[in-house]
Amino acid sequence: MIPSIATVCVSGTLVEKLEAIAAAGFPAVEIFENDLIAFPGSPADVRRICADLGLAIVTCQPFRDFEGMPQARRQRTFDRAERKFDLLEELGCDLLFVCSSVSPEAESGIDRLAADFVELGERAARRGLRVGYEALAWGRHVWDYRDAWEIVRRANQPNVGVVLDSFHILARGLELTSIGRIPRDRIAMVQMADAPLLQLDPLSWSRHWRCLPGQGDLNLSGFMDALAATGYEGVLSLEIFNDRFRAGSARSVALDGHRSLIWLLDETARRLGRPLKGAVPMPPPGPVEAVEFIEFAVSETGRPALEGVLAALGFSRTGRHRSKDVALWSQGDIRIVLNSDAEGFAHSYQITHGTSVCALALRVPDARAATERARALRDVPYAGAIGPGELDIPAVRGLGGSLLYFLDQASALGGWSAVDFEPVAANVAPTGLTHVDHISQSMQYEEMLTWLLFYSSLFETRKTPSQAVIDPGGVVQSQVVESGLEGGTGQGLRLILNGSQSHRTLSARFVHELFGSGVQHIAFATTDIEATVRQLVANGVAMLPIPENYYDDLEARSDLPPEAIDRMKALNILYDRDASGEFRQAYTTLLDGGLFFEIIQRDGYEGYGAANAGIRLAAQARLQPLEAPVFGEAGAAPE
Repeated sequence: MIPSIATVCVSGTLVEKLEAIAAAGFPAVEIFENDLIAFPGSPADVRRICADLGLAIVTCQPFRDFEGMPQARRQRTFDRAERKFDLLEELGCDLLFVCSSVSPEAESGIDRLAADFVELGERAARRGLRVGYEALAWGRHVWDYRDAWEIVRRANQPNVGVVLDSFHILARGLELTSIGRIPRDRIAMVQMADAPLLQLDPLSWSRHWRCLPGQGDLNLSGFMDALAATGYEGVLSLEIFNDRFRAGSARSVALDGHRSLIWLLDETARRLGRPLKGAVPMPPPGPVEAVEFIEFAVSETGRPALEGVLAALGFSRTGRHRSKDVALWSQGDIRIVLNSDAEGFAHSYQITHGTSVCALALRVPDARAATERARALRDVPYAGAIGPGELDIPAVRGLGGSLLYFLDQASALGGWSAVDFEPVAANVAPTGLTHVDHISQSMQYEEMLTWLLFYSSLFETRKTPSQAVIDPGGVVQSQVVESGLEGGTGQGLRLILNGSQSHRTLSARFVHELFGSGVQHIAFATTDIEATVRQLVANGVAMLPIPENYYDDLEARSDLPPEAIDRMKALNILYDRDASGEFRQAYTTLLDGGLFFEIIQRDGYEGYGAANAGIRLAAQARLQPLEAPVFGEAGAAPE
């Protein structure tokens, strides 16, 4: 299939849109009528611009309110079609895109509507043009693709076909098997869009909430399987209306769009077990087995304070880099890298973002395969300077310009710590932290869908429904992405993506204070949270104070023994449970810059304590976050 995108999907002027679409690697484009009308040149100018950019023009759409017009207006309708034919010829494309009428004047009747397409097809054929007919989900008489196909079938014009749009079909909940019975040469083109599942009328849903394949919840797998059954190999074009995309970068959205179609075709081909025309060859997605290490960029002067934080949390310095000013800190299966080298990526990152997480290293079954897949998906590879005897760890650019490293246990990469670091004897008593449970990344609201697609296309993942979390400063949208949790060989990966349209929320303030998106909090697991938190407090860790009212309410709504609630209250531990088990969590107060840590104990529980998120955010707001560090020098508790 031939990937394409409509200009309505991205922001900017028509020329800016076309340049972004070409830069993203698309070979074809749909020109949206409003973009052309606002363009200060001729259609021939647009044709030349597209040719220079290597873009074939699929169509200029839409052509509205054509079929079923009363006799008094019918001739005028065909006059409009002839003018549209003139435009298509000037643009150098051959498809008239007709969407089903929404006019209150439109008359019904399959044969009546088919007669209109007979004449339209004959007129188009005389000019060497084609006609495609799409059933809008809110069409006056035709809103079902099966009715549109029946009209096309009865018109019996070889140059008149049906346009299939995934949103219009799936938003109506229409059955999909009939798609497979449409002859492939009668499918004029296919448009793709995903969307979250919302209780909205189809028009409002379509105009504001469409998103790219892989970013929503519609049954695109079923749609693509039915389409593949026809043998269709033509244009597969994105048509997205989304308020986030309109506010975002044209180049970013266009790149995401191409990535989404690459992913969609690859997923479909793997599910069907056969090659699919247009699918990009790449290794299959694999699970993330574990977070291998988390790397902080920190200045030489700021490192003692962060080392004090880690020591208070029970981490020991266990490695000294053989050629760089980099240290390895460990506890249980958790490895933290502190990079204070005066050159290289981490140094540049620290100058821009301050003390912050500059890289995540993920253990996967095959690092080479993960890297090849990332390149095929048009992710941005990274290659830094390699020191003497140092491993060359493959990486791609991640959130906020950070890095995402790939490691595996089957290659030399599995021994990264022994190769790159000289061992140092542990000298700090551990506090019971065992592994990284999850990582929370805060970002601009407009880029949440970008990073959801990035992770879900690159790895074998599962996403949970997006949730709105109430912060005292506004609403935070939160989306969980998980990988490698079912039947995996490690702890897997749990990521929480957060974004807010309000600049007053904690996540938004973090983004603005640190000059970009990044990791805002890291959750460490323990098997005994009470013992761990008691030790943290003894080490000088300031825990986030939880209001007494929370524990009064907990006593009223749960069957926990009073003495258990009293212990949690004394340690500022929060509680939740689901059908699978119990969950306990506690938070540190905020480090300088807004990063904080979470300590959790899972006993079968599968969630993330969403019921407590508002309590935590309100408690952090009371402490005026982003103003004071949680620790003083060398881990001492602040005055």
